[in-house]
Amino acid sequence: MRPTTTAELQEIVKTGSQLLPRGGGSKPALSMPGGTAVPIDMTGLNGMLEYEPGEYTFTAYAGTAVQDIQRELAKNGQYLPFDPLLAAQGATLGGTIAANTSGSGRYRYGGVRDFILGVRFVDGYGRLIRGGGKVVKNAAGFDLPKFMVGSLGGFGILAEVSFKVFPAPPAYTTLRLALVNVAAAMEAVFSLATRPLEMDALDILATNSGVDLLIRLGGLPEALPARAERLRQLLAVHSTAIETITDEADDAALWRAANDLAWAADAPLLVKAPVAPKRVVELDTAVSPHTTHRRYTAGGNVAWLAAPDAAPVDAALQKLGLAGLALRGTGVRPYLGQKPPPTLLHRAAQALDPQGRFYRP
Repeated sequence: MRPTTTAELQEIVKTGSQLLPRGGGSKPALSMPGGTAVPIDMTGLNGMLEYEPGEYTFTAYAGTAVQDIQRELAKNGQYLPFDPLLAAQGATLGGTIAANTSGSGRYRYGGVRDFILGVRFVDGYGRLIRGGGKVVKNAAGFDLPKFMVGSLGGFGILAEVSFKVFPAPPAYTTLRLALVNVAAAMEAVFSLATRPLEMDALDILATNSGVDLLIRLGGLPEALPARAERLRQLLAVHSTAIETITDEADDAALWRAANDLAWAADAPLLVKAPVAPKRVVELDTAVSPHTTHRRYTAGGNVAWLAAPDAAPVDAALQKLGLAGLALRGTGVRPYLGQKPPPTLLHRAAQALDPQGRFYRP
């Protein structure tokens, strides 16, 4: 089924059951149906409906490819600061919201829920429900747009979405530090976190061959060299192996690969797990024997775990009391580790989908 209008989507919901919306298929563990789930191809509902560059907001159909939105925003020197993931693999706006997939840029400005303004979605009755608005600060009541972030399409199917955007920085510089282990990288992160350095991204990439700390600065090109030099001086006590990337193309390629999850391309399983920075070392120690790559983004607030098998990762997350969401993996259930509270999910389902028309993993 591939609706091309909201009316067609409503009819599908009214007559269907166990429906699972699917966008560009960039997160197969979430979009491939299991059991009796019936997929709905949402890419027929695509295109920008409204864009006000002067207001820094846009509204588009949920099936619109993120990459198309990025290209349109770039014409006006604007962007989505939370760096939506997997744009090159066909990720859509609806899928980005439903899976709550923010990239490295969320460190400074926040994630998907900090930029979403409004939604229109079809609930389990087939009604078209509106939440939020199309501009900043024009809505009151229960914040349905933020509730839909991370919902995996289990309480309603997104039809239209509205976002606020920011002016894109005119230039970037990235510092890359080679460190002995994740503990040393987190020491450096903690030393920077309390300083007014205005870092756009702060990531740790850990592999079997080493650990890199990646720091991205955005701003006026004439100011970046001095800001980068200040960082180099602060970080010298942590590592003498510091590389500064100033070439525009090299910097863009580095972070595009990060947000397209190219570093984990060969791993059968990819899991996202929220984590407190003070627990990153504990988590890394538990999962490192079972993973090929780990990336800790947003200053250590989100862990990305690439692994060949789900069972040991699931067990490690369970033991630590952490929740994981699999974006990629064959025959793996989406939720690993600690599961979402069933009471909250049941109450939301009773309000929005009492007949169980939507598939909920």
